[in-house]
Amino acid sequence: MKKTYRAFDENFPKTATKPLYVIAGPTASGKTAASVALAKLIGGEVVSADSMQIYKHMDIGTAKPTAQEMMGVPHHMIDIAEPWESYSAARYIKDASACINDIQRRNKTAVLVGGTGLYIDSLISGREFSARADSGLRKTLEEKYDKLGGEAMLLELSEFDPISAAKLYANDKKRIVRAFEVYKTTGKTISQHDIESKSFPPRYETLRVSLTFMVRADLYERIDRRVDNMLHSGLEGEVKSLLNIGVSPSATSMQAIGYKEIASVISGKSDLKSAVSEIKMQSRRYAKRQLSWLRRDNNAVWVTWDKTPDIEKCAAKITELYEKN
Repeated sequence: MKKTYRAFDENFPKTATKPLYVIAGPTASGKTAASVALAKLIGGEVVSADSMQIYKHMDIGTAKPTAQEMMGVPHHMIDIAEPWESYSAARYIKDASACINDIQRRNKTAVLVGGTGLYIDSLISGREFSARADSGLRKTLEEKYDKLGGEAMLLELSEFDPISAAKLYANDKKRIVRAFEVYKTTGKTISQHDIESKSFPPRYETLRVSLTFMVRADLYERIDRRVDNMLHSGLEGEVKSLLNIGVSPSATSMQAIGYKEIASVISGKSDLKSAVSEIKMQSRRYAKRQLSWLRRDNNAVWVTWDKTPDIEKCAAKITELYEKN
């Protein structure tokens, strides 16, 4: 039986002839160069799946590709949100789907590239996110939690959503409030919504490539070097500029690795040497989590680098995939 693929909007072509290529990998693994090489090879356009490159004015710390690195290849889903906005996975799915659908309507191939697993998984899988309540309802629920306590809220939750209540802990305020919020907004329990989402067919047919290094230490060395280069390129000045235009240190964008640590230096809560060490450590930990996420995908074709990325090797591997498709 032929697989069906679910589009985000009704204008998606019913019989897309081109798959969605996905290039994923840990931070500093050469994804940008690989995606551009593939796009040039197959006449494609790049769609970013990076949760921080979506923000304007955040170029250095997010390793946003430069015009030179893009090599004339159209890039999408970069610089689409203001740094004081709270950009969600649900919004990403809507925006990225529109980009991909438009690319495929023009008979081009979309190359999805990035390391934000939630964005990639949600976009491909067909998952939908339950509606968000207005801030007034959320505030009311949070105040109720603070007044009654987690145990009482869980007991009430168990009356209409025993499945979720059994999975949550009393001190998990965020998820308990969210469970109430979904039910009051949609009339469905969050567990029901999750079950329904998992039953959706995927949005796109995909060909996936995952990048990694033969020796983990080589990746970590590249990460450390990248952090040093970011500092030399003016990361501290970039963070100062964001704060100067009114971006709060607590904003979602400022929680990105590199930004929160440098913001702490600027506020006098930390020194630069300690901050740089922290950025490197957190970046390595993030890379480790990204690799763990990638290993769950049994359909991905792995490209393993030696000391440094071999883009020619990657291009050859992807060419082979493309010709077989």
